[in-house]
Amino acid sequence: MGQRRAIISSIQPGSIAEEIGLQPGHEILLVNGQAMEDVIDWSFAVADEEVVLTVRTEDGDEVVEIEKEYNEELGIEFDEAVFDGIRRCGNRCIFCFVDQMPSGMRQSLYVKDDDYRMSFLYGNFITLTNVRQADWERIFRLHLSPLYISVHATDGAVRAAMLNQPKAAEILPQLQRLAEAGIEMHTQVVLCPGYNDGEVLQKTIADLYALHPAVQSLAIVPVGLTQHRQGCAELRGFTPEEAGRIIDEVARCQERFLQEAQTRFVFLGDEFYLAAGRSWPTEEAYEGFPQLENGVGMVRDFLTDWARQLQDVQPTQPAAETAWIVAGTSAAKVLAPLLAGPLWQHVRIIEVANEFFGPAITVTGLLTGGDILKALQREDARPQRLILPGVALRKGEEIFLDDMTLDQVSEQAGCDVRIAHGAEDLFDLLRGRNL
Repeated sequence: MGQRRAIISSIQPGSIAEEIGLQPGHEILLVNGQAMEDVIDWSFAVADEEVVLTVRTEDGDEVVEIEKEYNEELGIEFDEAVFDGIRRCGNRCIFCFVDQMPSGMRQSLYVKDDDYRMSFLYGNFITLTNVRQADWERIFRLHLSPLYISVHATDGAVRAAMLNQPKAAEILPQLQRLAEAGIEMHTQVVLCPGYNDGEVLQKTIADLYALHPAVQSLAIVPVGLTQHRQGCAELRGFTPEEAGRIIDEVARCQERFLQEAQTRFVFLGDEFYLAAGRSWPTEEAYEGFPQLENGVGMVRDFLTDWARQLQDVQPTQPAAETAWIVAGTSAAKVLAPLLAGPLWQHVRIIEVANEFFGPAITVTGLLTGGDILKALQREDARPQRLILPGVALRKGEEIFLDDMTLDQVSEQAGCDVRIAHGAEDLFDLLRGRNL
């Protein structure tokens, strides 16, 4: 573990922290005389009406005593959510996307995190292979729930082989331990043909369903394969026929679970429906989208929002300025029928093949600035407005996976460039509304 450092990144205006003179760059050393591992410790420690902070400032260490209302926030944000460094993954998963990254990219893209704290705080998926006894005790003592867990297979031997980690075989007893302690879980399976599909998948679904309601949901997503797999295990994607069989198999499980437990419980990643050419499940079938950020139900969520926007538009409204939408090959298939009518004569979809990661990667979120510019260079004209997908940018920043910035792409595109973060943004931009 690294040295614990709780560095203040920002102070909310008008907050207690501003009143007592705390500033970005100051370091919280102790709260009530105790060191902290992370913002979880911080949240519990500063909830009381009386709080004593030991702070390192540019003038040295200071002790600050604070009186406030119970649960009143101090107005402090930190550089990192964990103060002793992210727990790294010690597995060698056969499907690991980080191992399929090309060399020469920014260092943060090669970080494999497997930290139970990030799972609780942000919904990151973890394997539980590096959870120590003290961690288990803390999870139970603080009731850190829900947790997001990468299961992949409940067959211990299969999971150990897929993760190249003997400790991975312990997954089912670990899940049972969490369930007995009242910890809720959302789980996922990265499905790999010939490894954890077929009977192995059937067992995994059954074992996890047996732990419902502690296990709230199970997402099954297909393995993602880039063209940079040198030294990796031999893997392939699913054929359309195989994807269709998986859809049918899961649909049968959903039907039974819905009758027995009033939940479908298991949900498929959108890629399966695209691969098989099947229609999308209804909004109701996703039961509130418990694993939306895992690529489960994103298309249906988008289609629902799009339909909502259309309710207030009259077909006689004039077309806006010409607009091009940048999309990956999967998203282009979704958008094409939505933009086929006369209302959208001014709109064109620019389908961008993923040359950076390879043709098997079709999702828009993995498009790079370089590939977007290559697609534009093949065009003779330019639109009045170019709309780029916000999902392709690093969260909270204006930078693509290949380290190109939004400003660089905008400058080389040679037109008005805007970002759409979902159906509502896209609709407004296509109708000529400035965001």
